[in-house]
Amino acid sequence: MAGLFHGHGGADHRHGHGHRHGGAHGPGDPHGGGSGESGPANRRAFAWRAALALLCVVVALVVASFVEVRAGEAAVVTRFGKPVRVLLDPGLAWRLPAPVESAIPVDLRLHTTSSGLQDVGTRDGLRIIVQAYVAWRVPADAADIGRFVQAVGNAPDEAARQIRSLVGSALQTTSAGFDLASLVNTDPARVRIPAFEDALRRQIDAAVYAAYGVHVVQVGLERLTLPAVTLAATVGRMRAERETVAAERTAEGLRDAAQIRSDAERDARITIADANVQAAQIEAQSRKDAAAIYGSSYAADPQLYTMLRSLDTLGSVVNANTNLILRTDAAPFRSLVEGPPGLDATSTSSTLSPAPSSTASGTRQRGRAP
Repeated sequence: MAGLFHGHGGADHRHGHGHRHGGAHGPGDPHGGGSGESGPANRRAFAWRAALALLCVVVALVVASFVEVRAGEAAVVTRFGKPVRVLLDPGLAWRLPAPVESAIPVDLRLHTTSSGLQDVGTRDGLRIIVQAYVAWRVPADAADIGRFVQAVGNAPDEAARQIRSLVGSALQTTSAGFDLASLVNTDPARVRIPAFEDALRRQIDAAVYAAYGVHVVQVGLERLTLPAVTLAATVGRMRAERETVAAERTAEGLRDAAQIRSDAERDARITIADANVQAAQIEAQSRKDAAAIYGSSYAADPQLYTMLRSLDTLGSVVNANTNLILRTDAAPFRSLVEGPPGLDATSTSSTLSPAPSSTASGTRQRGRAP
């Protein structure tokens, strides 16, 4: 019984062993055949996955090795924190992947900074309040870019703060070389603000370039005003200048007026003298011509000449406002009564028959020019 059980157990043991062996290596067992093919497939899949991962790592390293330089910027390549080179040309450039090398972009565009209101003194001892702006940029030069990065840590705001402090001191120094009249004046020819701005720019540019490696492109005055004391002094000076100019122009006007008046009086005297000479010449010529006419008239008819001369005398003596009481037979009215000499006495007496009565009694006549 025991042997039977033992034999059966041994057979059973052998059968179990054979079954396990056949399951591991037997070609007839479907489970055994699938396990034999999965090993190489898994190895191939693992190899593909490893290759793909390696490719991704290589691509990532390649991408990380490129740095993009934009227009208007520069890139400072540092190796373990120390600058090794500067990239200026826009585009892609090569560097070692991080953390070996890294790229710091530097802005090369124009920046502006204002100084704020500054109370400064002029050369003539007056105070003015000035506010200036500064336009600056980092030069496209490797040495200057490296110096800028080391000086301010590639921080434009820090550079602007440092520049503002330099502008304040530069305004004090520059304004001491200019009078107030060269900055504030009613005469544009005397204003020297462009010269003031140029001197200020040169002084600031030398200081900031030596300290930070940046160049000042332009400096301009945003505001220029005067304190109350300076304003009063300026207004007084301008008033005195205007009064001086007004006095000079008034004196010039009076002098010119006197000269014009003197010239006019001289010309008037000369003109009057010439006119008098011409009038005397004309009068003398007219008298000469009149005498010639009278002479020819008298020679032609003395009696008619005598009558006409009497009428001329009467015309010169009597006018519209003359009242004469004369006898009609008295000269020169005799010509009116008797008529021209040589006329027929009968016709004359018949024509002027009322004359004796009027002559005897006398008449009051209102004379008028013939």
